[in-house]
Amino acid sequence: MSNPANRQWVLARRPEGMISVDDFAPATSDIAEPLDGQLVVKVTHIAYEPAMRGWVREIPGHGANLPIGGVMKASGVGEVVASRHPEFQPGDKVSGMFGWQQYAVVDAVGQLLPVQKMPAGVTEEMALSVLGITGLTAYFGMLDVGKPRAGDTVVVSGAAGATGSIAGQIARIAGCRVIGIAGGAEKCAWLTDEAGFDAAIDYKNEDVSARLQALAPKGINVFYDNVGGAILEAALDNIAIGSRIVICGGISGYNVADDAAVGPRNYMRIVNSPSTMSGFLLGQFSARFDEAREQLGAWAREGKIRFSVDVQEGFDNVPATLLRLFHGQNLGKQLCRIA
Repeated sequence: MSNPANRQWVLARRPEGMISVDDFAPATSDIAEPLDGQLVVKVTHIAYEPAMRGWVREIPGHGANLPIGGVMKASGVGEVVASRHPEFQPGDKVSGMFGWQQYAVVDAVGQLLPVQKMPAGVTEEMALSVLGITGLTAYFGMLDVGKPRAGDTVVVSGAAGATGSIAGQIARIAGCRVIGIAGGAEKCAWLTDEAGFDAAIDYKNEDVSARLQALAPKGINVFYDNVGGAILEAALDNIAIGSRIVICGGISGYNVADDAAVGPRNYMRIVNSPSTMSGFLLGQFSARFDEAREQLGAWAREGKIRFSVDVQEGFDNVPATLLRLFHGQNLGKQLCRIA
């Protein structure tokens, strides 16, 4: 291929404490010719997930750990510039796991998120939010793990984030009363005014446990947790008999040293309820991704699901954009447009 050198961001060191831009380093590589079954994709947009903090640590359950010097993993969208797979042609717009780089040479199939053509009418923002990793996580975490029933009271932490906002709207579609926990008046207003949540709690300015008791006097039936820490404890203090606690993430502890992490002090509330607490990995549901995307897309077209994106600009800004997740600067899905 007669393409320019491929600019990349690679893992320079394992983060200790709060993740930093200095944990990544710029690199360049040649753009390899695709082998049979492979594509070369010019990446235009990169997506960010809180789980990326786990991908750069040696944590069991997150798949193969990213090696030092490896291109940072990330989902993205882009345009096929070369193909040796019969179902893809140059010019096709596609989504997949492309990493922090300008050009990705990838297998078209066989990955957790196989490369997919973007259907007509689907924007880059939609492909990477409601139809991407976060939408799929919300779909299976809420419906298969949380098992909401009409009339349930559902509480979602990190509710203004990309996953939490969609999870809460799915619960609303299921006929539940939905309360979101988010940081700041702007995010809480978006939850109630745009996403259709019944109520929102500003954890930065309100007593979360007291507000949950006031808003859910009969207890929480489903708690979808993206935060952990004190927010999880506040929810456990207010669960109903037979509640389901879904552990999707724990962003409050992602940048804490392993020996400083502690579990909820009131975990015995799960026993005394009695209730269940379950974690999950998206890969458990890979055989049903098409089902989820079809339903999520239908809900989005019908206006039943609203989504928000925060788009930063420029390849040089790729590592700094990740930090926005851990400082609560994003409203909805965090993206970076690089081309």
